[in-house]
Amino acid sequence: MSNEVLLHAKSLRAWYGAAQILYDVDLEVRRGEVVALMGRNGAGKSTTLKTLMGMLDKRSGSIQFLGKDISKSEPHAVGSMGLGYVPEDRRIFTDLTVLENLEVGRQSPRQWNDGSAAPFWTPVELFKLFPNLGEMPDRPGGRMSGGEQQMLTVARTLMGNPYLVLLDEPSEGVAPVIVEQMAHMILALKKQGVSILLSEQNMHFAELVSDRAYVLEKGQIRFQGSMADLAANDHVRRTYLSV
Repeated sequence: MSNEVLLHAKSLRAWYGAAQILYDVDLEVRRGEVVALMGRNGAGKSTTLKTLMGMLDKRSGSIQFLGKDISKSEPHAVGSMGLGYVPEDRRIFTDLTVLENLEVGRQSPRQWNDGSAAPFWTPVELFKLFPNLGEMPDRPGGRMSGGEQQMLTVARTLMGNPYLVLLDEPSEGVAPVIVEQMAHMILALKKQGVSILLSEQNMHFAELVSDRAYVLEKGQIRFQGSMADLAANDHVRRTYLSV
């Protein structure tokens, strides 16, 4: 894992209308690292990802991605720079086939700042990562299970060859067998050099895949440290994570 910081957010604040949701959130993700953003429902995890993507009109604070300031950037500009986003509600095109959905996400190959090639994805490579999808390339998105749709959303995001993926609640509401495949997929992506910031409530899942964790409660960071530190910290887990 390199020490190169890909994403650095400082003093993030965000509002929905008059309601403030995030209060001075600081976080960073390095190259080749999986970071879990943990907390209960309503803690501000999804809002944090949306704020990083530029999806909220009312936001403040500084966001640096690959050394560039994206604090005021629009989502399409952030996406074309190589920050991928997998929303919790999947948003695939139900009347397009698996292959057509992937095609929608295609972007050009990318390079790291040092000139070396960044991870590059084709449908063939993605079907190795998601064998289920490889068995149904011509199936319309609307005729797939929730878990398969979840995989297709991730695969479509990867077609944009992102340096870093924001992954919102990957284990939420999908069958245990799919959760296991998601864990394998995240570890495989990490091996390829993709960084991931995932919002997650499931401690077991987060432990399987993450290097570090931030714990959010009511829009504020209450803990940050290695995943091992969080696993060993009963007080933090009981106070901020147990349901």
